[in-house]
Amino acid sequence: MPKKTIQKFLPDHDKVKQQKSLKIFGSLLHDANLWHLNRRSARGAFSVGLFFAFIPVPFQMVLAAACAIPFRVNLPLSVALVWLTNPLTMPPIFYCSYRVGAFALGQKTQPFHFEASWEWLLESLSTIGPAFMIGSLICASIAALVGYFGIDWLWRHSVNKAWNSRGQ
Repeated sequence: MPKKTIQKFLPDHDKVKQQKSLKIFGSLLHDANLWHLNRRSARGAFSVGLFFAFIPVPFQMVLAAACAIPFRVNLPLSVALVWLTNPLTMPPIFYCSYRVGAFALGQKTQPFHFEASWEWLLESLSTIGPAFMIGSLICASIAALVGYFGIDWLWRHSVNKAWNSRGQ
């Protein structure tokens, strides 16, 4: 069942509440609905977490938490899913986002090589930046939709399977 599988990987509520970056939310973190795991809260959390995983901004976890609170979805799951993009997965994911954006804008992909400098970053914002940002938004939206409907289907499927196995 997805609930048991997901709960194995979720961090402890107290550990999440003690995160320094999440202290800005104060007493909002004490809402029990943010910690409850059901089909509704899981599908929303997957949507929020996967959306912000594809957005190339700092503090993705804080943004995911900020959206999980008003949408009243599972906060630890939203924050944990942001780590889909980590130092190992970021280059291929963001390169694919750039390619999607270039395709969406009807541009040819431009060859580039990465340099860890402000000059390269500022120059890249004008050359590959628009395609990269559009591609990131497209990929984030698609990932959010796939996560939302995928976990909803998986949850329903596992509940139906468990229900049918009881009758036999």
